[in-house]
Amino acid sequence: QVQLVESGGGLVQAGGPLSVSCAASGGTFSKYVMGWFRQAPGQEREFVAVISWSGGSTYYADPVKGRFTISRNNAENTVYLQMNSLKPEDTAVYYCARDRGAYRSSTASAVEYAYWGQGTQVTVSS
Repeated sequence: QVQLVESGGGLVQAGGPLSVSCAASGGTFSKYVMGWFRQAPGQEREFVAVISWSGGSTYYADPVKGRFTISRNNAENTVYLQMNSLKPEDTAVYYCARDRGAYRSSTASAVEYAYWGQGTQVTVSS
């Protein structure tokens, strides 16, 4: 049984940093692409960042490019999202997700992810 548990969300002032993490259990973490998505109130869930199963490549949504960094530690079954220069529009529930198949190419499409965490709230005050 695969489980993903996010942590590290909270309230931060605009311009500040915040880091969220996602601990995975069940399955072999190092075989799977991992992604971060977010959903703001009244909006659709949107892609934020993705990291390849090896950690060798990353890809970001345009709104967060240059401000957010995704990373992973395969020995600790954890994926991270470091968020810098936060803006009020970054306010959302942040979800980590695991790809549905092993050793696949990275994707920004939510339908390609089979497992999701419960989410962690990130609130950026102006």
